[in-house]
This record gives sequence, C-alpha cells and structure tokens, in this order.
Amino acid sequence: MDVVTLGESMVTFLPSRPGRLADVPSFDRGIGGAESNVACGLAAAGHSVKWVSRVGDDGFGRHLVERIAAHGVDTSAVRFDPSRPTGIYFRTAGERALTADAGTARGEGGAKGSRDADAVRGSKDLREPDATGASDRAGGFDDATGASDRTGASDGAGGLDEGAEGSDKGAEGDPAAEVVYYRAGSAASAMSPANMPGEEIRSGRVLHLSGITAALSDDCLALLHDLTAPRPGRPLVSFDVNYRVDLWRNRSDAGATLLSLARACDIVFVGADEAEAAWGVTGGSAAIRMTLPEPRLLVVKEGGRGATVFERESHEDASGEAGAVRRPGAGAAGRLHGPDTVTHVPALRVDVVAHVGAGDAFAAGFLSATLRGLPVRDRIRHGHLMAAAVLTVPGDLGAPPAREHADRLVALDDRAWGTLRLGPGWTRAKEEVRTP
Repeated sequence: MDVVTLGESMVTFLPSRPGRLADVPSFDRGIGGAESNVACGLAAAGHSVKWVSRVGDDGFGRHLVERIAAHGVDTSAVRFDPSRPTGIYFRTAGERALTADAGTARGEGGAKGSRDADAVRGSKDLREPDATGASDRAGGFDDATGASDRTGASDGAGGLDEGAEGSDKGAEGDPAAEVVYYRAGSAASAMSPANMPGEEIRSGRVLHLSGITAALSDDCLALLHDLTAPRPGRPLVSFDVNYRVDLWRNRSDAGATLLSLARACDIVFVGADEAEAAWGVTGGSAAIRMTLPEPRLLVVKEGGRGATVFERESHEDASGEAGAVRRPGAGAAGRLHGPDTVTHVPALRVDVVAHVGAGDAFAAGFLSATLRGLPVRDRIRHGHLMAAAVLTVPGDLGAPPAREHADRLVALDDRAWGTLRLGPGWTRAKEEVRTP
C-alpha cells in the first residue's frame, strides 16, 4: 500500500430541503471522517490506500465500508463490532458559528474563498476564525470533512453524549448550522492496540493519523502512542493535529497529548490558529516550528495566506550521536536538527460552493505529491488544488483534476499561479479563469 489511514468515520444525515431539523421531513445519507476523507482523496489521485477502523455490525457500519470502498479504498482491515454502534449525526446547511471560544479555531486548507466575482474574502470560506471573527467549535466531523461544527456536550471519554446538539448565528446573518450527534460509545472509540491489526496498519509506505482519534478514548490514545512509537521498519508517519476542543472538554491534557504525538511523527499538518488554541503559540509559522522541531516536514496552514512548509534534514544514531542518516520511525531520541528549508506558497482564489473538506483534501494532495517525490513547493500546490476541487462542489468529496491537469497548473510560474481563480467545474475545464 502507498498509504494506510486509521480513524473513525460516521454516517451523516443531511436535510433534503432547507429548514430546522425539527421541521425537515427527510434526510439524505452521507459519510464523514477525517482519515477516510484523506484515503478517498488519495485513491482518487491514483494511489493504493487502505482505511482501518472499527464500525458497528449494523447497517450504518456496512454503509460506511461500502461507500468508502466505492472510492477505491481498501477496507479489508475494518473490524465490525457486534456490541457497539456506528456513530451517526444529523446536520443542516449553514455558516459556521460566530462565537470564537478560546481553543476552538481550526485552520483549513489553503485557498482564498470568495462568493462573487468582484471580491476575494481572504480566509473566510476555509478557516475559522475568519476575518469577521467566525469560529467553529470543534465537536465532531463535518459531512465527510473531518472539520467540525458547534455542538453542545461531550462525554468524559471525549466523544459527544447521545443527542448532543448545538447551533449558533451564522456569519453575516446567514442561517446557523444545526448539528445533532449520536456517537457516545461508538465502535471506533473502542480501538486499542489489543484489538486492531498492527501489522496491517503499518503495511503502507505512509501511515496517516489525526488528533481526533486520540480524543475518542484512552484506548484510542494508547493505540496512537503505539503506532507513533519508534520501532524498526515503522512507515513514514503523517499526523494532522485536528484539534477539536469539545472532544477534549473534560480533559486538561489536550495540548500536551497532541504535542507529544506530533513530535513523534515525520510529517505534521497544523493550522496556525489551532496551534495557538492548543499550545498557546503565537508569532506565526516560525514560532510553531520552534515548538515542533522534531518532524522532518512541518506543514503550517495559514488560511488565506496559504501554507508554509519547514523541511529539515536530520541525522541520528541509536546513541544520539551524529553520523547516521535518519530513518523514518527511528524516533525523536538522538535526532539532530539542522537548518530548515522554508517554502511558502500563497493560497488560491476559489469561488466556494461548500466549505467542507478543505483540510483533509489539502493533506491528501500534499501526501500524493510526497509519494511522487515532487519538490516541496509542488507538494503544497497540489494540496491547494485538491482543496479547491472539494470547495467548488456541493458534495463531500470532490473529484480532483486529472494528474496531467494538476501538474500543468503546479508548473505555472508564480505570477500565473497568483492570477488563477477556480470555480465550479474547474477540474474538467480546459482553461482556468484568471484575475488581473
């Protein structure tokens, strides 16, 4: 396998027409989950991908597995739990919440969103808080994105209580998103080193994880510590911090736990705003790098500004002495940190149809280009393009552009890249709209 991902996915129910959940007569079913989104994006980009998880031995669990498999993802390592249910949730359309609670911000993707042809609105359509102060309170997964919405309650293990519900005023007076979760005690929350197939999880060139899993239960956290521990033959470990404040509400160790996990990984994705929320880090991407010097690649998502990647060559041996070339999975002990190569790529201008999915799509695009051995600048650009493919469709998972199309755009000079403007249908278009 090129990539193995591990994490919880949930069945989502979206109203068949606008209105309050109390008034909607029927719902359309979908899927949601950060790690499975990345898996689907990588499969669409032509990679061999396996998703590992636990689902209930029920209709919802079977639906999840079938849908994700239909995207070309290997689901053979998913375990069906006969005693625990598959998590589900209901949500309405709407803007993200305006209340910027401490520790709730989440950086997504890297495109600059706009709603009309006359103005670019910076980071508003991709990340919270935005220029108007919008924020999303992380409490679970958006429809197939791994992003989250404002919710009401969480249980002691980090999952939301049965029937947890929440809504807020949307940005600029738009209707608020209304979300109800039913996920306490889900099958995925029972994942542990004892009941998950360790050899299959480590069977890829890259293993992709996220901080959401760490918040689900003590067993899930133990599994992540086991998977990120140094050991011979460990795959390259990719980790999206994905700080979700409501999942950690009854625990005081969120920041320390996520930082410990991130430091043990090879590639780390983190939003500048969530670094401030989880770790109190301000001062921009360089300050985040000082907090996280260990990862070989640190990807800092900066919303409307774009993304900055710190790439560092490291050398180590088992005793901590210099000389041996660093091996993926050898761990932080003995790692010597040389100077970084720092690469920044500005965000694209995107006419956003739906907000969901940008962060996971960005990670998929970046990892796809990493597997192809492309330069860091091109990896970031592929991340931006994959995010734009999702943002310009109404559904959860947008089909990425054909590889040759994406490669052509990635190869543009800086001026041409800066004039791109991507809207609905751009992945199939022969020419892209350009701004002056």
